[in-house]
Amino acid sequence: MPAVKLGARLSEQLAEALASGIREGQLQAGQRLPTEAALVERFGVSRTVVREALSRLKTLGLVESRQGSGAYVRRQPDPVTAEPLMLTPDGSVEAVLQMVEVRRALEAEAAALAAARITPATLAPIQEALQRLEAAVAAGGEGVEEDMAFHAAIARATCNPFLLATLAHLGQFLTGAMRVTRANEATQDRMQQEVRAEHVAIVRAIAKGDVVAARFAGAQHMVNAAQRIGQADPAFWAERGRQLAERLREELGTRPDPRRS
Repeated sequence: MPAVKLGARLSEQLAEALASGIREGQLQAGQRLPTEAALVERFGVSRTVVREALSRLKTLGLVESRQGSGAYVRRQPDPVTAEPLMLTPDGSVEAVLQMVEVRRALEAEAAALAAARITPATLAPIQEALQRLEAAVAAGGEGVEEDMAFHAAIARATCNPFLLATLAHLGQFLTGAMRVTRANEATQDRMQQEVRAEHVAIVRAIAKGDVVAARFAGAQHMVNAAQRIGQADPAFWAERGRQLAERLREELGTRPDPRRS
């Protein structure tokens, strides 16, 4: 298991270290976790930190307590038999707006959690990703991949493996929707400046550790994205928007609904 780095919220760092051991197979389902005393000695933290970390793992459903015996790794659902999440967005304007709604819920909470748990080590990648995004746009690009990397850096700062897994699963759909929104925003300098200001506001709130401001900034960014779609020039949707929608359909292996023709 990885060592815990000194810093704020040691219990969360210890919980993530143990969670990584479970995900990587170092701790198997049904295996008993080391005792509190052993964890204290191994990671150089207090018993309070250990108990808080174990409590967090129980909340995440990774471990369970057995009276008089200790904590054990819980058996996770079989990924083969678990019912998959089926998504078939068709690249339409409606589908793009629906994905923006999904992003609003995810981005707002990701920003809030990142603010609550931010450290210099997790803040630096966020700031660097924003710089790369701004450089890509300044060079004339739409910055889709850079934008995705920016939001991924924020997600990693949450130290929540389930949030990361959710975003990874939705990545193919989020990327397609972002391609459309950024292409629309690139049609007007005003929109590009708005997006930049919103990104800066998110980073500033996270850097300050302001959970409320970060959650608001993350949600507002998506609300504004939806509004910018509504303000798009009809010519954009008739030409560039249609091309992007067709590309999204091809990537997702879906076909257009004839009722939308």
